[in-house]
Amino acid sequence: MIDTEVLPSGSGCVECDDTGSWWVHLRRCAACGHVGCCDDSLNRHATGHYSATGHTVMQSFEPGENWFWDYRAQQLIDGPTLAAPTSHAPQQSAPGPSTRLPADWMSQLEARNAREANT
Repeated sequence: MIDTEVLPSGSGCVECDDTGSWWVHLRRCAACGHVGCCDDSLNRHATGHYSATGHTVMQSFEPGENWFWDYRAQQLIDGPTLAAPTSHAPQQSAPGPSTRLPADWMSQLEARNAREANT
């Protein structure tokens, strides 16, 4: 389901903001507006939201991007214009937020990916 009237839950990943973590890029649930971090992020909260709720469609929440991803079909899809704002503010850093982004963020992601490749 896609709800074109629902507002985004905020300007950053809900769970990362709650825990003091950080993200690479943001995704917005097209059903309920939940903003979560992408699969390139350390915590992958957008995919976690899909797994927990069954809300299958996310839209990029990055400035200049308007693509949609359907988790069930595992592909990009066309979608309608969602309620504004359709992205975080352009001046907001990505990865971010800059105040919580560790200096070794790339190394942390590489270490996670290496652990997953070995399992």
